[in-house]
Formats: sequence, C-alpha cells, structure tokens
Amino acid sequence: WNDNETNQDFYEWIGLIKSIIISGPPAIGKTTIAKGLAKEFNLVHLSGGDILKELAEEEGFDTRGDDWWDTQEGMNFLSRRQKNSEFDKKVDDKLKKLFSKGDVVITSYTLPWLVDGGVKIWLAGSKENSAQRMTARDNLSKNDALEIVQKRYNENKIIYKTLYGFEFGDDLSVFDKIIETDELNVEQVLEVAKSIVRNIFDAKTT
Repeated sequence: WNDNETNQDFYEWIGLIKSIIISGPPAIGKTTIAKGLAKEFNLVHLSGGDILKELAEEEGFDTRGDDWWDTQEGMNFLSRRQKNSEFDKKVDDKLKKLFSKGDVVITSYTLPWLVDGGVKIWLAGSKENSAQRMTARDNLSKNDALEIVQKRYNENKIIYKTLYGFEFGDDLSVFDKIIETDELNVEQVLEVAKSIVRNIFDAKTT
C-alpha cells in the first residue's frame, strides 16, 4: 500500500466505511460520547438533531440553546413532525450521504437501521438515569425530566415505526455493540466505546 495514499482511500480499498453511529434513548449521553470518539479518532461529529433543527428554523422556530428539544417550542416541533414525515426523511437522506463518505461520528436515532457498514453502538440505560442527566443539565425537576424523556421516547418510537417500520429501542440486532450505561460514569462509557471502535476498526483492517 502506497504511504502517500490517504487513510480514507485505504478504508475504501478494503471496503470499510470509517464512520461511527451512536444511538440510544433521549438524554442518555450520546453527544458527549460521540464528541469524545470524534476527538480520539480524528473524525467529524454530526448530529441528526442539528440538521433537524436547521429544518425547524426554516419553519420559523427559534432553536437557540443546546437543549431546545426539551423546551415547549421543541415539543411543538415534535408534534408537527408526527404530521409531516418529510422533516425526518430529509435529515436521514443527508446523514446517509455524509455517513457513506466516512470520517464521521453521527448521533442519530434512525441511521443504524438505514445504513450498512461502519460501527454502530447503542447506549442503553434506564429512563430514570436519563431523567437524572436532564435534571442536572437543564435545571428541571426529576418529575418534569422523566415526563419529557418518556414523551420524547414514545413520540420517536411512533414516528420511526410509521416512517421506516422498525421498533426503536426494541430491535437492537443492527448494532455492533450495546453499552449498558447505568452503572458507569461518562468517562467509563467513553473508554468502553473507544475500545469497541478500536477493536472493530483493527479487525477489519488486518
């Protein structure tokens, strides 16, 4: 192999897409883990939520703030999404193209079921722990956070079943690995994820 060839050319030559997808229920810590992996493996981090936000802005929503999805406006947009599947299809079409180019870590609810290749990791955990994260992050009461987590999870499940026919959160057969996050802190989850990615990339390049 010519040393002047790029890393990505090498991955394409062996038929491996050097992309990672992190998925899991709402507020499980997907973005934190994805950013950590992007830094470790020199990849670009992309979020389905960010692209969906861009589409929301085009619809006249004010999406400023990291935790816009948990606001009343974010909830209103979720309700509108249920009536118009074009939002999600546009996002997923964009993400599929970016995924196939490689060199990305994508946080997405849907992508693991829609593409082949790369490394797919599901972050598993209880809704109570997700609510705990949201409580600390968004300054909400535990009850409010739990209600939001449950609502987002259920609405996403309905949208993706209607749109693509898969059971979000139930059919995990598409994932390379599932990380149980309840007993781990963020640093520990990231270390497990790094090890998984390294092992899969190494296995496919040797």
